[in-house]
Amino acid sequence: MPLRNDSSNWGVMAKTFHWSIATLIFVQLALGWLAVAWPLTPTKLYLFIWHKSIGIVILVLVVLRLAWRLFNPRPVFPASMPPWERAAAETVHALLYAVLIVLPLSGWLLNSAAGVPFRVFGWLRLPALVAPSRPLTGTLIGVHIVLGWALISLLIIHILAAIRHHWVRRDVTLKRMLPFTRIDPDQMQV
Repeated sequence: MPLRNDSSNWGVMAKTFHWSIATLIFVQLALGWLAVAWPLTPTKLYLFIWHKSIGIVILVLVVLRLAWRLFNPRPVFPASMPPWERAAAETVHALLYAVLIVLPLSGWLLNSAAGVPFRVFGWLRLPALVAPSRPLTGTLIGVHIVLGWALISLLIIHILAAIRHHWVRRDVTLKRMLPFTRIDPDQMQV
């Protein structure tokens, strides 16, 4: 399997970034809900440490994925995809990238405003981005929650679109992002 994308297929790097980030997002959402709902115990603190740490890992992976994409353009859309659908796909992807950058940054700002020192997985200390501030902490909690719901909404749209392409339209959109698959360029004309 080629490392780089070609006109019909996503390369190994793009697929690895996609599925790694996707997996971490679902772990992250579960950890966030668990951490908020858990009673105040040491376990709650560990859940938050893991939630924050994985958030930073997602941020780094998204930045690396965007850098990779700058030098490795995406494959073309299937010929059968109408212009409105291409525009919708590009818009949802752009919004996903934006939220996947802003959401962990909002968590980092929130942690800073709360005055809580933080080390990613207990070893890499992150600097505070702002001075401790109770009013800012309250605002950032709301921002972080809204961004979390925005991410969930965009993920639902993204997943439903992939399912629609695979099961209703029966095109190669989903298939070419699956691990260990390659699409013949002739299939792009369908």
